Amino acid sequence: MTDKYIPRIVEPKWQKIWQETHLYRADVDPAKEKYYALTMFPYPSGDLHMGHWYAMVPSDARARWMRMQGKNVLFPMGFDAFGLPAENAAIKHNRHPSIWTYANIDRMRGQLRSMGTMFDWEREIASCNPGYYKWTQWFFLKLYHQGLAYKKESPVDFCPRCNTTLAREQVWGEDRLCERCDTPVIKKNLNQWFFKITAYADELLNFDQLDWPERVKTLQRNWIGRSEGAEVVFKTEKGGHELPVFTTRPDTLWGASFMVLAPEHPLVHKLVSAEQHAAVDEYIAAATRQTDIERMSTEKEKTGVFTGAYAVNPVNQARIPIWIADYVLMGYGTGAIMAVPCGDERDFAFAKKYNLPIPVVIEPKDWDGEPLTAAWSGPGKMINSGPFNGTVSLAKYDLAEWTPEVAAAYGLPADITAENEGRRVVTRRLAEQGIGKFAVTYRLHDWLISRQRYWGAPIPMITCPTCGIVPVPVEELPITLPDDVEFLPTGESPLKFHAGFRHTTCPQCGGPAGRETDTMDTFMCSSWYQYAFMDARWKENDTLSLDDMPFNPEEGAYWLPVDQYTGGVEHATMHLLYTRFFTKAMRDMGIVDFDEPMVRLFNQGIILAEDGKRMSKSRGNVVNPDEFVKLYGADTVRGYLMFGYRWDQGGPWSSTGVLGIQRFLDKVWALVTEEPAPVEGQPGPAEVRVLRRKQHQTIQRVSNDYQQFAFNTMVAGLMEYTNYLTKTKETAMINTPEWTEAIETLALLMAPAFPHIAEELWSKPGHTASVHVQQWPVWDEALAAEDETTIVVQVNGKLRERFAAPVNIDSEAAITTAKALPAVQKYTAGKRIVKEIYVPGKLVNIVVK
Repeated sequence: MTDKYIPRIVEPKWQKIWQETHLYRADVDPAKEKYYALTMFPYPSGDLHMGHWYAMVPSDARARWMRMQGKNVLFPMGFDAFGLPAENAAIKHNRHPSIWTYANIDRMRGQLRSMGTMFDWEREIASCNPGYYKWTQWFFLKLYHQGLAYKKESPVDFCPRCNTTLAREQVWGEDRLCERCDTPVIKKNLNQWFFKITAYADELLNFDQLDWPERVKTLQRNWIGRSEGAEVVFKTEKGGHELPVFTTRPDTLWGASFMVLAPEHPLVHKLVSAEQHAAVDEYIAAATRQTDIERMSTEKEKTGVFTGAYAVNPVNQARIPIWIADYVLMGYGTGAIMAVPCGDERDFAFAKKYNLPIPVVIEPKDWDGEPLTAAWSGPGKMINSGPFNGTVSLAKYDLAEWTPEVAAAYGLPADITAENEGRRVVTRRLAEQGIGKFAVTYRLHDWLISRQRYWGAPIPMITCPTCGIVPVPVEELPITLPDDVEFLPTGESPLKFHAGFRHTTCPQCGGPAGRETDTMDTFMCSSWYQYAFMDARWKENDTLSLDDMPFNPEEGAYWLPVDQYTGGVEHATMHLLYTRFFTKAMRDMGIVDFDEPMVRLFNQGIILAEDGKRMSKSRGNVVNPDEFVKLYGADTVRGYLMFGYRWDQGGPWSSTGVLGIQRFLDKVWALVTEEPAPVEGQPGPAEVRVLRRKQHQTIQRVSNDYQQFAFNTMVAGLMEYTNYLTKTKETAMINTPEWTEAIETLALLMAPAFPHIAEELWSKPGHTASVHVQQWPVWDEALAAEDETTIVVQVNGKLRERFAAPVNIDSEAAITTAKALPAVQKYTAGKRIVKEIYVPGKLVNIVVK
């Protein structure tokens, strides 16, 4: 055969055959072990970029490998189709979001097919389809009836000129301006819907059932931010208003020399004095324009304003001033803190700046009694603390961490227990006196799911002037988005102005009522999408009840939960946390019988542009995979994305680097299809043994690399095997059945990563069944074992020589051979050998004097 490999002919041919034969349809088969592989579904922006390919292609290769291992693999795909970009496109181009979105889905579906992936397209979902989002609404009602959905006032970014709320990405620059009109953005309180994710905070901190990257677990652990401490009640000097504070260091209460409230604290306006009113109002206006991240930045200079009011410290009755400062947030703890400058760097800097007292209440190590030059947050004896003077506080240390070595380093006693440690002793006394109690708090907030947008799943709730907030009857789902809406240039949601949508009837009293015009956060749609793949058309046209199941129970019992999930680490504290919450809530509703949505997770890195920067349309550096597919074929692009990078790291795209994979595939094609030159005779048994050893070593290497997501070394192994076979093709080995087996093994090993060329090469000898339904080759340990090994020889620990030896060489033979080597004798001649060390199969070390 002399025909050349032409991807533009081969790849569409096989993609068509795979589609027509439903090769990748995954059906329930109790006789087979299931494997549910899932990669994060994309937003239909209109074009796949190389980042999509980088996430999906290796995921596809591994799913294919699992299938060839005999697993029944489900690998579905869909579209996370609601979101702000579609609404922006509607405003900019006067094109309805649904038209824009579905056109993009059609285009991206074709691009995804061009990858040669084994997606089961018969299970395709799109979250903007009413048949999908009626279940999103059903979940809202289930959560509401479970007491996990509620409404309260919450601040949003708001543009006073456009008269609309803004998403985070619509606020830009340090000055926080509206992207549409450059007006300074303000904060505004709106009545919005929340999910009570905090009810699962402690359970979300348990990762025992998850084989997830430690980085993701750490990010979630820090995001949830569980803290143990005490809640202490201060009171204002005038009015006796209670100001509860949470502190992890109740042992430092005697050092609280001032209090700080969040600017949004509801008591601020009641406490502020007439003299301080203007300054406080000005400060609040500035603070509310900042994000929480900006306000909490450790690099930001701490600022604040005195309110003119005072509080009383409950442990010593000291009169302490009340300030407001933007580094205190209403969302964490109580929105009020006791400031202890001797033990907290932030409070220390604030106290120094505003000339506030800094009493010392925990004795620093080697303290000379002089005023502190920095805060001391370490352990020490309590001082200036009334009845607790001399009590040891462990500060940041747990009892289990307080070893004799740690205690000695601080010059403190080691015999500290829960009965005599400062934080615990003080907390018990506070509880006895009724001025405090043990408390746990979290950084995690409840999940705000309201969006003042059109293109999202409508929230199925009604507000009645008589009955209040009333859920939409479940049998009326879906509450669909009206098509006849007018998009305003300001970005305001047209649902607010659509009389037919907004005005409805109360399902309880029958009177006139108003429909909720907010839509749901798009993370709501992606929190349960893995379940929708069980049957994309499940009860699509049925009337629902709250007792229904949101997916086909037969499919769910077989496929769930997800066995392997892949996607970016940037989703650690949003999507990956929300879907865990959703699954736990579903379990408590009796919908699923497991605790976690995805058993295993792998995070890929990021493909950068050729200039080493993130790809961005504004930079003009986006790499379009379609161009490279047209030039070199999908398998070449697939191969380079796996070979060119460690998958968990990524790196810059290289338009020249991809040519190496093109040459490799050309070499494979020539190896398999071109007739070898005739060679007389038969190889000897030793030569056959070498061929089989290389074959089985490659099977072992490639298999292990797939297991470890090591796609770059997997492709390197295929390259080495191809080079070896190319040289062997010039020998009499081509006259043996072992040669035919070695070539077929190459096609099988190529199949997951290079599905098109592998399918074509597999079909060349007349195989009628797809290479992708073949069993993955299994290596034989005995055949893969080397006959020889290389022994390193050292003299006094320094490398002097190497020699080849049988793998089972014994100690006596290895040492004797090593001592006889001229390069070794050069360093041992005339010297006394005092020790001979042999590490089996690896090293001989001769020690001489």
